[in-house]
Amino acid sequence: MANLEHLALLKAGAFTWIEWRQKNPQISPDLSAANLQGVNLSKVDLCHALLVQANLSGADLNGAHLKRANLIDANLSAANFSVANLNAATLTQADMSHANLIGADLSEANLKGAVITDANLIGTDLRGANLRGADLGTAKLTRANLCFANLIAANLIAANLSKANLYEAEVMGAYLYKTDLYKANLSKAHLSGAYLLRANLNEADLSFADLRWTNLAGANLAGANLSGANLRGANLRGAILSSANLHQTIMPES
Repeated sequence: MANLEHLALLKAGAFTWIEWRQKNPQISPDLSAANLQGVNLSKVDLCHALLVQANLSGADLNGAHLKRANLIDANLSAANFSVANLNAATLTQADMSHANLIGADLSEANLKGAVITDANLIGTDLRGANLRGADLGTAKLTRANLCFANLIAANLIAANLSKANLYEAEVMGAYLYKTDLYKANLSKAHLSGAYLLRANLNEADLSFADLRWTNLAGANLAGANLSGANLRGANLRGAILSSANLHQTIMPES
């Protein structure tokens, strides 16, 4: 349950909240299980706040500061987090479906098992984020920064990752059926055992990527850079490889 004093201070308005936080920087606000549905929290300082199981669905958190906040199992569906700071925040099992996260900072955030379906993450910073087992089906991740991110066993079916940066990302066993990875940077990415059936990898950079035992059946790899990539055991049945760079690529055995 939320601390009623903290909740009252937040609802008293921006000036009251800012003044209280400045006077009490050592206190982590406890807003656990609070009902903040549809509330305007634009640019509010919620750093280190406890928001476990809080209801923030439809809330406006544009530009809000949520660094290291605890949002485990929170309802954030359809919330507006555009350009918000969620660096190192804990969002395990949170519902972020249909949320607006354009330009948000989610670097080093823990999003393990989170539901992020149909969310807008265009240009979002997810460097080093933990998205293991997260559901990102049909999410918009165009130009998102996912370098060094953990996407093991994540659902990215039909997601848009065109021009996204997945340098050295861990994508083992992830589901990328019909995922759009046009011109994405997957250099040195770990994709062993991933499902890339009919994925669009047109002009993607897969140099030195680990693609062992991946399922690339029907994938579009036209113009892709596969220089130094390891495709041992991969399924390339029906894949398009026209104009692909296969210099020093380890191909599947015939």
